[in-house]
Amino acid sequence: MAAPRAITFAGPSGQLEGVLHLPDAAPVAIAIVAHPLPTMGGTMENKIVTTLARTFTELGFAALRFNFRGVAASEGMFDDGNGEMEDMLAAVQHARDKFGHLPLILSGFSFGAYVAARAAQHIHPPHKLVLIAPAVGRFKMPQVAPDTLVIHGEQDEVIPLAHALDWARPQQLPVLVLPQAGHFFHGRLHQIKQIVSKEFNGCGL
Repeated sequence: MAAPRAITFAGPSGQLEGVLHLPDAAPVAIAIVAHPLPTMGGTMENKIVTTLARTFTELGFAALRFNFRGVAASEGMFDDGNGEMEDMLAAVQHARDKFGHLPLILSGFSFGAYVAARAAQHIHPPHKLVLIAPAVGRFKMPQVAPDTLVIHGEQDEVIPLAHALDWARPQQLPVLVLPQAGHFFHGRLHQIKQIVSKEFNGCGL
């Protein structure tokens, strides 16, 4: 794989900084990865975000992780998820301008999963959603497509599993639970990588 490349692109509140991960061959899909809550220190350098980006790249996708407005060198101010959704749509547009209309994966961790789920409502349709410990209860999570991959820790101390199941139950949405895992999946990143890899290997992208 090529070395990840720092980039900037236009967002609705100014320039946004990101890192683009490219496979050795021409990408077969685009994956956008969103980070956790900025007001709690979340950035695109979060280990779950970087794990997702590397995993998608190994699958042959162009993966873009980026900092929401007001984080590090990204311009603007925190907007409680509304502006951040627009930032994610800007990231999608940037990637599509560069790579065309390849199959699209929107993904995120915690607050980033909430933003990804909201952004998906404005893209018709995203090819796939990958939500890691979505911030159910802290933000108003929308309904998602039935093929959405949701991964949650059994012992999540930030977003209790019961809250995630309460959100998923009316949708009859499967939730993949990692036993004994907490919100930050300490020591379990390899399992997230395995699950995501298995989800997309051989899927025809």
